Amino acid sequence: MTALASREPAVAPPEGASPPARSTWHRPALAGLLLATAVLYLWGLGASGWANAFYSAAAQAGSQSWKALFFGSSDAANAITVDKTPAALWVMGLSVRVFGVNAWAVLVPQALMGVGSVWLLYATVRRTSGPAAGLVAGLVLALTPAAALMFRFNNPDALLVLLLVAAAYCVVRAIEKAGPGWLALAGVAVGFGFLAKMLQAFLVLPAFAVAYLVAAPVSVGKRLLHLLGALGATVVAAGWYLVVVALWPAADRPFIGGSQTNSLWELIFGYNGFGRITGDEVGSVGGGGGGGGWGSTGLTRLFGSEMAGGIAWLIPAALLALGAGLWFTRRAPRTDRSRASLIVWGGWFLVTALVFSYMGGIIHPYYTVALAPAIGALVGTAAVQLWRLRSRPSASGLLSGGVALTAVTAYLLLSGSTWQPWLAPCVLIGGLLAAVALFFAAHLTRWAAAAVAAFALVVLLAGSGAYTLATAATTHSGAIPSAGPSSGFGGRFGGGGPGGFGGRGGGPGSLLSTTLPGAQLTALLKQDTAKYTWTAATVLSNAAAGYQLASNAPVMAVGGFNGTDPYPTLEQFQQYVASGRIHYFLGEGMTMRGSTGSDAAQQIADWVAATYQSTTVDGVTVYDLTTAA
Repeated sequence: MTALASREPAVAPPEGASPPARSTWHRPALAGLLLATAVLYLWGLGASGWANAFYSAAAQAGSQSWKALFFGSSDAANAITVDKTPAALWVMGLSVRVFGVNAWAVLVPQALMGVGSVWLLYATVRRTSGPAAGLVAGLVLALTPAAALMFRFNNPDALLVLLLVAAAYCVVRAIEKAGPGWLALAGVAVGFGFLAKMLQAFLVLPAFAVAYLVAAPVSVGKRLLHLLGALGATVVAAGWYLVVVALWPAADRPFIGGSQTNSLWELIFGYNGFGRITGDEVGSVGGGGGGGGWGSTGLTRLFGSEMAGGIAWLIPAALLALGAGLWFTRRAPRTDRSRASLIVWGGWFLVTALVFSYMGGIIHPYYTVALAPAIGALVGTAAVQLWRLRSRPSASGLLSGGVALTAVTAYLLLSGSTWQPWLAPCVLIGGLLAAVALFFAAHLTRWAAAAVAAFALVVLLAGSGAYTLATAATTHSGAIPSAGPSSGFGGRFGGGGPGGFGGRGGGPGSLLSTTLPGAQLTALLKQDTAKYTWTAATVLSNAAAGYQLASNAPVMAVGGFNGTDPYPTLEQFQQYVASGRIHYFLGEGMTMRGSTGSDAAQQIADWVAATYQSTTVDGVTVYDLTTAA
């Protein structure tokens, strides 16, 4: 049974007759969607300034040094890297090289990635479910608050989402005619996704593999062979960089930030890998096994804390859509493309959602943007196909139930909020009215039914859409941004106020946020920069980022992001100072906040404070390391 599929008519026109005209209504609709998405993601983008200054400073460094660009160094003098593989920094660094060091050069590529993701999601869903489903899917993605947050920010998640949606498109193309080339391209896209955010990119692989293994129209032996080839493409696309870094002499490259042994392998499989699952992350300054400082784990996690406002609006509807789709295609042929697409998107959603729900280590609300494409595809596919089957009571009931469920979800998320308190009851009442009307839509006239469908779509996206607009209208900075308005949100699902754990505010020296130094200190840092390898050194990467962006000169991030990386050692730092390579040391130092990791940064801060006299400039403690000890 292929009732959920939307394909071109299989019957050829009579001989001599003109072929039927193909509808082109979707083209202007797609153009309008992409234009609206671009406006949403680009409008007022510069208001967030450097956004995540940690990555902005690395992009600045990459614009000044090709080695810093390649390794993802925090500074152009290549002291230490960021604690991620650097694919996202390659994009930002190249943009800054072309357009100069400014916030727009850093942030515009992320917004364009968002527009590209919406377009690719439309193209992917359209191939199996038609243009209407593709448009709804793209609209859902564009109006997901977590997506608006990340596509207006400069974390690696924007590039990750774009590459994973591109991979899904390639998988769908591969399934159509058992194309090993398309499947290999999917592997390449996932491999480069790994270079953006490491093992998280691989969460989609089980769904892609199962979908191809189930539905590709070729023998099982060839299916397995094609999957093996795609796995090889993934390994090559992801692994070439690891090999280069492993073979590069350690003395001639920056220290690998986030590791304790100067090892990219440790970073991938430890701090940013399995440690995120178990909570055993050496060098982390928070969290812990079983959720710890990163919140309670379990199936309700996505509906609690700050995750709910960013992603939870359509999760119940997506689960209902997945169940309905699998039920209606249960007797379809093995090669049915509609069911294959459900496996692709449903598997993507389920595996990623379960991992996020049970991670015991570091997890942030914005990670949930990785769920948005799958939710959009499931909702778009089911909404359009159930609408086409609305003459069946089962289909109209599921369609009506999905809208009602979404309205209730939005009401629970919004109720109790001081932000737009009128919205919750309006969404609930409108959603329930739309649900009733949809149940009887098969008995309405064409135009009346179309009006009901349009109203239902508006209600379906009212809650998430309003929250998305509030996200776009709010400035975001720091390491942990959150979706939503600037204040007043806290629905019954426990959605916390935006800003996150240190997401906004703070100053130089803050672990999770950055503030640019004052004019007097900036002028001091700019003096005689050509004489020194680093104009200054300070503990914590975010603190270093603010000084570096202001002075446009390398600033050493002692101890890396958390201050717990063993670089430089006290002996190395003393050698740098003795050879006149560092001009200033900034700040009072730090107090170790984690129970693991190196205390080299604390040793350095203590030695500087005990050895050199300090002055205060713009409220910051400054040690001139070129004066006599």
